[in-house]
Amino acid sequence: MNEDTASLLTQIHSKLETIEKENKALASSVDLITGRVNALAGVKAVRDGAKATPKTHAVAVAETGTVTESEAHPASPTVEASKEAQRPVTPATSRIILTTYPGQSGIDPIIMNWGEKDPVKRGPVVVSRASGTVRRRNAIGAHGGSYSIYHALAMAIKELKVDHRPDFTNTEPAVNIGPFPQWSDPKKIVAMDPFGHLAPWLYKDYIDKENVEIRPTIAITKAHMRLPELENSVKEGRLEVDGKICLNEYGELAVTKFAVEPVWYLPGVAERFGIDEGTLRRSLFEHTGGSFPELITRGDIKLFMPPIGGLTVYCFGDVSKLSDPNVRLALRVHDECNGSDVFGSDICTCRPYLIFGVEEAVKEAQNGGSGVVIYFRKEGRALGEVTKYLVYNARKRGVDRASEYFKRTENIAGVKDMRFQALMPDILHWLGITKIDRMLSMSNMKHDAIVEQGIPILERVPIPDEMIPADSRVEIDAKIHAGYFTTGKTMSIDELANVKGRGWDDVDH
Repeated sequence: MNEDTASLLTQIHSKLETIEKENKALASSVDLITGRVNALAGVKAVRDGAKATPKTHAVAVAETGTVTESEAHPASPTVEASKEAQRPVTPATSRIILTTYPGQSGIDPIIMNWGEKDPVKRGPVVVSRASGTVRRRNAIGAHGGSYSIYHALAMAIKELKVDHRPDFTNTEPAVNIGPFPQWSDPKKIVAMDPFGHLAPWLYKDYIDKENVEIRPTIAITKAHMRLPELENSVKEGRLEVDGKICLNEYGELAVTKFAVEPVWYLPGVAERFGIDEGTLRRSLFEHTGGSFPELITRGDIKLFMPPIGGLTVYCFGDVSKLSDPNVRLALRVHDECNGSDVFGSDICTCRPYLIFGVEEAVKEAQNGGSGVVIYFRKEGRALGEVTKYLVYNARKRGVDRASEYFKRTENIAGVKDMRFQALMPDILHWLGITKIDRMLSMSNMKHDAIVEQGIPILERVPIPDEMIPADSRVEIDAKIHAGYFTTGKTMSIDELANVKGRGWDDVDH
């Protein structure tokens, strides 16, 4: 190669590097603009939907010529900034406030009309105890679910400033979704905030003009996913590389993810479980060590942000198809099992069923439909991992029979399952789902909860027998006997007694 050719190649390489950098910068700028457009589009869609509601408040006032004092001066973004200046700011002191009461001096909660279509009339979810917000709260609890304790710890050790306010620049949802009619139906959504993904943008005036801290309870992003089993799915021809959903021969997937924190509307939650609100409040107060006294003293506050895990939605394909009743939908609702999902324990079918659910969801999306996996943080049937491992010990130190499967759990926990799927369908309503073509689950509890919420399930799909680990036959056969869906045989109690799990003989203790 002569010097002229080498010099020319160097120049070409340099130009290509420049073009690559410029393309990356352009792509970054496009993503930035797309995020802001999605937020603006989401806010506009919600507000336009509210305007479409027959006879708005403004029309009613024009027709009657009357307005109540609370309507004339609602706690809303239209309140003059000067009103905030008139309110005393609570300084940080050594005084500990154990609880508050309705009508107490300085207590002025922001409106909360759960189920209202107009986000302004409904009001934001406000739970922060920051100095400018504490008296305006309309929710009990804290952001972050179970992680709220770490937030408190960070403040205690001064790793987090008490007056820190989040900067939500560039955090807008990666895709736009809704609004759907279900968002304004207080019977359909009681366990999450339907406006949670747009909160800082919908309620910007509260933040800027009234110094109220408002945070999202839903975040939407896009990512790639790699699971080693899916590489085999591609090799064996069950998954096809299309460059859009399944990206390459490694089974790498493009996915849209939604993270959701729980926000409970207490009257609706109580109704969903068939109890009265007072009973629910008292039980939540007494059986969390009295951690939330305002559950008892603040009957006017109807929202509770419990210190529990939330959920994550994994959507494969076009998100806009989820709400289209003419498009097929495959769904897996999965409850967390750390031992199997992450570390591959073979005592249960959790990871195999999760992998099967992902694969089937992807195939449905590739066929022009939509595929969704929803992952709930309900470890060990919501009994927790410690209880689960105690049950494992009780099973393995005896004869691990399918006929005794649920009894072992009930002996320790007093109940065989605390996942209580009554609140689970809320996320389906929020996604706009109105029917499920293929339900990738055998659970009778999940099936019944969804159908009771008016969402038909056209087909139920059990885990294939070849994906069931040998040691998990105890679990799956016991569940089928207890009512889980199957296309195969349901064993008698005598037959279950012959289904035995592996002992500890092969483990060196």
